[in-house]
Amino acid sequence: QVQLVESGGGLVQAGGSLRLSCAASGRTFSNYAIMGWFRQAPGKDREFVAAINWAGTTYYADSVKGRFTISRDNAKNTAYLQMNSLDPEDTAVYYCAASLRISVSVISDEYDYWGQGTQVTVSS
Repeated sequence: QVQLVESGGGLVQAGGSLRLSCAASGRTFSNYAIMGWFRQAPGKDREFVAAINWAGTTYYADSVKGRFTISRDNAKNTAYLQMNSLDPEDTAVYYCAASLRISVSVISDEYDYWGQGTQVTVSS
């Protein structure tokens, strides 16, 4: 089993930045090929934000490309999501997820473990 705990959410003004962290425990973090971030806004479906594989290759949704950066530190069992130039449209609960699959997926059902989520609110 793997436990994922997100932190770093909060309230920020438009144009500001936040850094989310996802701490993993319960199993060797580096064994997981894919770490991902998803988000869910009120009344909307959960959507893919970004993912990173074991080699450090990154993948982004078009809506965040150029503004968000995903990274991981296997020594610290932690994944990160640096979010810059935040927009009110980025307001959502952000979830960290881990996938046992080899290839990156943007489909939430293909991730095996999830954190509890952290709220990000961007004011205009």
